[in-house]
Amino acid sequence: MSTVRDITIALLRTLGMTRVFGNPGSTELPLFRDFPADFEYVLGLQEATVLAMADGHAQATRNAALVNLHSSAGVGHALGNLFTAYKNQAPLVVTAGQQARSILPFEPFLHAERPTEFPRPFVKWACEPARAADVPRAIARAYHIAMTPPFGPCFVSVPVDDWDQPGEPVEARTLAMSNPGDRAALDQLAAQLRSAKNPALVLGAGVARDQGWEAAIVLAEAQRACVYAAPFAARNVFPERHPLFRGFLKASRSDVVARLARHDLVVIAGGPLNLYHTEAPGPHLPADTASWIIDDNPAVLSWAPSGNAILANSRMALAYLAAAGVGVQRPIPDTPASPAPPPEGMSDRLVMTRIAALRPTGAIVVEEAPSSRGAMQELLPMLTPDSFYTTASGGLGYALPAAVGIALARRGERVIALLGDGSAMYSIQALFSAARAAVPLSVLVIANRRYEALEQFGRHFGLSRVEGTDLSGIDFCAIASGHGVASRRVETLEELDAALAWSFGETAPTLVEIMVP
Repeated sequence: MSTVRDITIALLRTLGMTRVFGNPGSTELPLFRDFPADFEYVLGLQEATVLAMADGHAQATRNAALVNLHSSAGVGHALGNLFTAYKNQAPLVVTAGQQARSILPFEPFLHAERPTEFPRPFVKWACEPARAADVPRAIARAYHIAMTPPFGPCFVSVPVDDWDQPGEPVEARTLAMSNPGDRAALDQLAAQLRSAKNPALVLGAGVARDQGWEAAIVLAEAQRACVYAAPFAARNVFPERHPLFRGFLKASRSDVVARLARHDLVVIAGGPLNLYHTEAPGPHLPADTASWIIDDNPAVLSWAPSGNAILANSRMALAYLAAAGVGVQRPIPDTPASPAPPPEGMSDRLVMTRIAALRPTGAIVVEEAPSSRGAMQELLPMLTPDSFYTTASGGLGYALPAAVGIALARRGERVIALLGDGSAMYSIQALFSAARAAVPLSVLVIANRRYEALEQFGRHFGLSRVEGTDLSGIDFCAIASGHGVASRRVETLEELDAALAWSFGETAPTLVEIMVP
């Protein structure tokens, strides 16, 4: 009879999950006995890095990625980026080793006492199978749940001695889960769109997950509707130099109300509008503005403070509304003003303009530079679908390893990891994985030598001084060299242009440390 390992490997091959992201431990080793030649083990030097690499890979391939962690300790290390994967709605099958069943009653070294409870609430489903023979079926179920909207991680704990036990074959199945939405509700919304005087679309990351880029353009142009990116949208959802694009909403009630005051109808698709970062009184929408929200996550619909809601795949719903709105006549909105040029001298605004000018066509940006995000949104526009990724959770340590996973998934395409110096240090060991994979990854570290985002928040809270924000003394070029990655440090515009051109032209990973005030 085939072993649990043989059956699992065959299942993973059928599901297209032949890359395993992990950091090996003793309780996982039997899975890799006679590891097949058509599989690849992607080594991360810490489990948070492992989890984020898999997250990026899953989002870029639109297929669940397999993560292999080491018992409770490895799961603990990975939890921060597991939280991010949950917020990103990244489909992952996360496995973790457990000690042998025969010694579990004695609380052995490196065992997990409550393995299925530990990763909650940041997984959709968790299981430690009752029998060794049930392991492949549990992994198959984890895959199908992870790939069911709303996507997300699932977790399976596997005792170390299960892999060599006899198992039962599992058939890989196809589960079609796209929800086109309730037609009566969509027709009601379409009628409101046709009668609206000045409608707007607010698009979240779900539009990118659902491949709704073209549908959003068609709908916006058919309705002559202004388009905004939802607060903290973790993906790019609309061409950011399109005449109808009106920029990025901030995560505050006052900004949402002020920016949307001119619109009598707002259609929110692919994520929440009311994702706030600081508390404030007042309304959630302008008094005379009606709203509808479309998303595949019932939780997002349930916590929306106002308006009607439709549970649906964003692309399908937007395409339906576009077809229903043909022939609408209303004035074309005024074209927004061009962004102001950056001031002279090195600054994050200047850096963004030079990246925009020099990046290769189709380059993918993976960002984690919170204090420079405003400059990026203004001066480094994303113009093609699936060309931008960031953390949906706000947790740091995601972007660098996620960029490695995305580069593995989209071989041959230029990936740019745009990082603050504080953010970069959370998962800097991902440079090792990038060097090992030899992917064309440009790591750009904007080094202002402090946690500038916290300094900005300190001013918001009225602090005259913020403790623990000084990062002076870090040498990123030395760190890159230690991980096998070529690097350059720049302090002037001339050095910046030369270093970016060099980095964007290399086939191996590179790092550019960009010194800004």
